[in-house]
Amino acid sequence: MTIDGQTAHLGSKADPATQVVAVDGKPLPLQQRHHYLALHKPAGLISTRHDPEGRPTVMTLIPDRLRKLVYPVGRLDADSEGLLFLFDDGDLANALTHPRFHAPKRYQVLVAGNVGPTALAKLRKGIALEDGMTAPAHAKVLSRMADTTVLEMTLREGRKRQLRRMLELVGHPVRRLVRVGIAGVELGDLPPGKWRELRPEEIERLRRAVKLPGDDAP
Repeated sequence: MTIDGQTAHLGSKADPATQVVAVDGKPLPLQQRHHYLALHKPAGLISTRHDPEGRPTVMTLIPDRLRKLVYPVGRLDADSEGLLFLFDDGDLANALTHPRFHAPKRYQVLVAGNVGPTALAKLRKGIALEDGMTAPAHAKVLSRMADTTVLEMTLREGRKRQLRRMLELVGHPVRRLVRVGIAGVELGDLPPGKWRELRPEEIERLRRAVKLPGDDAP
């Protein structure tokens, strides 16, 4: 392995975002020189790099060396939790947030009340919001308690506070909302407030989901 043309030795460190790393004379694919992070966003943080009102943002959870490079991809509102990506790959970030690609996002949602067949049917068909009819959503009951229900929901849209508005209109206000998957990449057991790097196969999965070419494309 070489770093910027120099032979690497045991213990050598390199930043693949700024240095050319080659193995057996072959440079690592471009995407491996980007940073792709998955963060478990806790409630109470804003999903932006900076907040004009001075509220804490998700960037406070990222090390300084990465904070200057990556930025949140899409958003979770301050009250919501779960999977949030931070990239420095503009092409993939733009594609994942562009409406025409409809990247699926999966949520587990604790709502008030006992969700019945009528409410589920409305969610699956689409809800008329003030900014237009929503696309059909995947919705199923995961569990029920005395006065609450846990739903799994998958959306292919990303309007502001969309899930909260949909569930409010069918009579089941959200008590807790956690995003557990985006385009086949799962939150898994990543603890709240922690981050990890995406694996190469996860990056490829995201690129396929939005029809971006892989590293071996011409």
